[in-house]
Amino acid sequence: MQRTAPKLGTPDRPLGWLGVNYWSRTGGPFMWRHYDGAVVGEELAVLKAHGITLTRSFLHWPDFHPEPGRLDPRMLERYDDFLDRHLAAGMTTVPTFLVGHMSGQNWDPAWREGREVFADEWFTARQAWYVAECAKRWKDHPAVAGWLLSNEIPIYADWRSRGIGTLDHRDVTRWARTLTGALRATGARQPVSLGDGAWGLETTGADNGFRIRELAGLIDFHGPHVYRMEDDPVRQHLGAAFTCELLGIGGKPVVLEEFGVTSDYTSEENAAHYYRQTLHHTLLAGATGWIPWNNTDYDALADQEPYLHHPFEMHFGLTDHQGRPKRQLHEVADFAAVLERTGFPRLHRPDTALTLIVSSYLEKEYPFTQPEDAAAVLSVTRQAYVAAREADLPIGVAREADGLPADSALYLLPSAKQLTAPSWRELRAHAARGATVYASYFSGAHGTQRGPWWPGLDETFGVVKQLRYGLTHRIEDEELRMVFRQDFGDLREGEELRFAVSGTAHSRAYLPVVPDGAEVVAEDAHGRPALLRHRTGRGQLVLCTYPLEHMAAETREVNPEPTWRLYAALAAEAGALPPVTVPDGRVVTGELAHEDGRRFVWFLSQHPGPLTVRPRVREGRLTGLDGEELTEVALDAYGVLVAERVR
Repeated sequence: MQRTAPKLGTPDRPLGWLGVNYWSRTGGPFMWRHYDGAVVGEELAVLKAHGITLTRSFLHWPDFHPEPGRLDPRMLERYDDFLDRHLAAGMTTVPTFLVGHMSGQNWDPAWREGREVFADEWFTARQAWYVAECAKRWKDHPAVAGWLLSNEIPIYADWRSRGIGTLDHRDVTRWARTLTGALRATGARQPVSLGDGAWGLETTGADNGFRIRELAGLIDFHGPHVYRMEDDPVRQHLGAAFTCELLGIGGKPVVLEEFGVTSDYTSEENAAHYYRQTLHHTLLAGATGWIPWNNTDYDALADQEPYLHHPFEMHFGLTDHQGRPKRQLHEVADFAAVLERTGFPRLHRPDTALTLIVSSYLEKEYPFTQPEDAAAVLSVTRQAYVAAREADLPIGVAREADGLPADSALYLLPSAKQLTAPSWRELRAHAARGATVYASYFSGAHGTQRGPWWPGLDETFGVVKQLRYGLTHRIEDEELRMVFRQDFGDLREGEELRFAVSGTAHSRAYLPVVPDGAEVVAEDAHGRPALLRHRTGRGQLVLCTYPLEHMAAETREVNPEPTWRLYAALAAEAGALPPVTVPDGRVVTGELAHEDGRRFVWFLSQHPGPLTVRPRVREGRLTGLDGEELTEVALDAYGVLVAERVR
């Protein structure tokens, strides 16, 4: 499966953005009213000294566009100075036009008068005019690196208060086509995207009108905004990376356009850990740019909206309110140094023979299905991604809606209630030609048509299911003990894996089966088949009778849990183990290749204390970036080490 991520720029001159979202501490969203060029220059100098070369800047819409057909010349001149100061600092910026939402508040141009943002043709035309006039003025300025139409405009359009689904995707797509067309008609050549947060159906399972597939042809990069609230540290560390993986749509680069933490929610030490983990994991997930939120704190603006009613928004800064670097900024500087030493953006992800399937029920809105179905696909696939990365597998995320790759050695279908009938037919064919196909049973999280929508389950997996219509077989134990009755990958006969049991009244259920051609690989504590192998053609289909990934996804602070051991064994069975692994689920590894042939290996600790591991190197040997031989890897709490694999 191809995983090479497209880059910004051109093939001969790829770009890698390492930036920050920027409001000056002189005014926050009102900085243009209180513009102080000298302070801007000081702030840019601190950022540049720490490896940041780009900002995402914001044209507060009510200030820049006070009347339908007029722009404020004072604001334009101040932005001229802002661009010139970037040029003097050796930096660039990405102007953001329709800034009506910011940090917990919406601001309208005075002349909006309640008009629909996307459906009102006159209002859309005024937005297009505004975008085009600004682009004409600045398109040839060397400090302009790209363009963003908006900032989180789904929130500005009030779709949350009116209910998800009230924005018509056809109106949204017409709006996006009109505005991107107006911008490009000016001759502007820089990359453009929407600034919407990439919160569409394809990444959340809920339709907010911004359908990523429809919009992909209009933009030059996807720009996710990721601020997850989680109950598991490893899921938190890998959350933005999984979102980046889901955005492999339309062949466009992915720029992590917003992420960050407020110091009101976390200690500075833990904020640094979060930055480190997010930056490196998303690099391994194919991101080609990073723009954290945001450059500075705003303690002096405590009496100003939005900070007076959202005070935690004052403290997302990489520097404090006096411009002094916080530990998060040092993490960005360290990341910039790694990018420089490894030659990013000439790095790419090697192709992989390992595929994680995302059921099309996440995004397709098939008739007479439930919203919980999409939510379940998202949660179990995210947890499966975590387990695969804990197993050091260079997993490729494949959407069923795009068709399954035909060349994989291993297909993972985690806790799958639903997959289309043609996909099941394809998976059986892939197993016959030599692949390993793994699927785990899941009855679903609700009571509507509860049960596996798997055509030919018995024949596919060599079993006879013992289900009763309309009923589930509840898992009574608080822990699943899976005992192996034969060797499987690197799992030895007699070895036991223990899994936390969780789920709803509907989903806390196992699949009772009797083997009918399948081998029992592992049993539960009651002697029932828990893992079975059905050999077919040159390959095999592996059935887990418990919803491992769903149970883990429903459990707090569970990772690393033993599913990673099972996934590693499946990769071994498929003959697709990566060149470097670590026999410890608390350390995640990943490899990137340079176009000159060098291979770099990342080691990322998921442990809150120091630890040392001995990597298993199947091809070549490891050295540090300075060339020293490396047989052990010592990592600090949530630490990162980058090595080179010499062949």
